[in-house]
Amino acid sequence: MRIVVVNNFFPPRVGGSAHVADTLSRYYAEQGHEVLVIAAGYRKAPAEEVRDGIRIVRLPSWTLPESRFSFNFDITFALRWGNRKRVFRLLDEFRPDVIHQHGQFFDLTWQSGLWARSRRIPSLLTLHTRLQSPMRFSHLVMRLLDALVVRPVLAHIRPTSVVAIDRIFHHYIRRRYAIPAERIEQVPVGVELHRFEELDREAERAALRARFDLGDGPVIASLGHVIPVRDRVALVEALPRVLASHPDAKVLVVGGVYYRAFLERARRLGVLHAVVCTGALPKSDIPGLLAGSDVEVHDLQGFGIGIASLEAMAAGTPTVLAERADYFSCARIANGEETLLVTPGDTDELAASINQLLDDPDLASDIGAAGRKWVHNNLDMPRICAANLDILRRLAVE
Repeated sequence: MRIVVVNNFFPPRVGGSAHVADTLSRYYAEQGHEVLVIAAGYRKAPAEEVRDGIRIVRLPSWTLPESRFSFNFDITFALRWGNRKRVFRLLDEFRPDVIHQHGQFFDLTWQSGLWARSRRIPSLLTLHTRLQSPMRFSHLVMRLLDALVVRPVLAHIRPTSVVAIDRIFHHYIRRRYAIPAERIEQVPVGVELHRFEELDREAERAALRARFDLGDGPVIASLGHVIPVRDRVALVEALPRVLASHPDAKVLVVGGVYYRAFLERARRLGVLHAVVCTGALPKSDIPGLLAGSDVEVHDLQGFGIGIASLEAMAAGTPTVLAERADYFSCARIANGEETLLVTPGDTDELAASINQLLDDPDLASDIGAAGRKWVHNNLDMPRICAANLDILRRLAVE
């Protein structure tokens, strides 16, 4: 097959959907398919290149100013003069059998969707982000954006099928976009488990503490960009009770800081000295960083379980999550076995769970091992990639 993968976000830009699109593209190519990636330009990334058997075309772009409406995030769009014609020309020349789009509110999804509808080519759209915010006014604006812009556009371009990566997304797609259940595929995100093999936890622990001057105390990793839906405020508010039991503990925030409320809260609580921000790090650094940490905590607001949490589990690092046990349709996560589940907003419970893991190394080891096994059994990336490819094959012949 000839497959086009479309995503505004693509490496070298870091982020969950960029990582997924890259991994799927490489998998499709490895299975013998011809793959074209269309993405938005990003910093000094080449406008066109061939990598891992994939042709990647990055279109001229602009970045939305950081604001609460953009999740305080550097969201890149390719809505520039001439880009629609170039997208159509690229697709006409490549003549794909199917298009795999990522992100329902990205202009490249809309442009490729217009082309697919006009040429009667099937498309699969994977949603990675829900337009929701913990801030009331921002949430209202995002709901209006969904209702007045995204829903009408999706109704017009009408992707053949839509992927819901979890139960919450399935409900969101039905309610916000009125897409019927028969057009929704349920495929979870996956983890590249080979990246987390043969990690020497003691060596990684020593290297991590030396690299960031963390001392000898416990390290609470918090992986992923800081945005309003993952703001780390609850973690900071739980930190005084953690430090009361473990005064030399450090919270290591790994990722871009696009929302700084947690730092101001830490300053007011007098715990800023225990918070270390690394900024965004290369993908290759993440396995060792997670393996060298004592616990990973960042999904705390009930907005879902992200790839970062799953990678922590794959590394054998115990996690604390403010989520529901049946979040994924493929398998339940057992509280007290594969992770510790807490109530969103309950910082006393959060502090108690972190202390429980730091106080009991055997429990932490057991939960880390069980979480690793759970990810291996349910979210192995080749299996997830194969499930996506099966859908594309089916769409291409229908």
